[in-house]
Amino acid sequence: MTVSRRAWHKMGVALQPQQSLLSKLMLRIVQFEYDAIRQHGEETYPHECCGVLLGRTDDHIRTVIRTVRCGNTRSDSPHNRYHIAPQELVHIQRQAREAGLEIVGFYHSHPDHPARWSQTDLVEAHWIGCSYVITSVERGQAKITNSFLLAGELEEDKRFENEAVSVAAEVATIANESTR
Repeated sequence: MTVSRRAWHKMGVALQPQQSLLSKLMLRIVQFEYDAIRQHGEETYPHECCGVLLGRTDDHIRTVIRTVRCGNTRSDSPHNRYHIAPQELVHIQRQAREAGLEIVGFYHSHPDHPARWSQTDLVEAHWIGCSYVITSVERGQAKITNSFLLAGELEEDKRFENEAVSVAAEVATIANESTR
């Protein structure tokens, strides 16, 4: 099924001009979890929300099965920064392992700012090979959601790369697409 650029924009997914859904970098997510990320951003506005993406990685495609909301423990500037407590992250990682899943990425919101990574986002990102999903929330309404892969080999050469987002109606659709 081909989805037009306009249809993706209406769903709040911004695709870069050279980017297509056939891109080798892709994040697949079920509609329910995609909506939950955007709703989380609206609920925490004007502060940043944050959470973890659980799922599986196959080749260059990260498939999100479940999202986990986290508390933003950043007390100095929660309106433009986020932090997930290490204890909470360890707990989520254990739960994921027990469910046969892994951490495939993280999400957060940018209140009244674009859904683009900032220099601070890059400096504070350390999970190379994971997706970093950012939703812009303007005046309390989720607008655009983008994803970026943290690429590189070491901390010194890490960088964000644009990543296509594929939103499926249900988990079974994602599973069927993975077997093609």
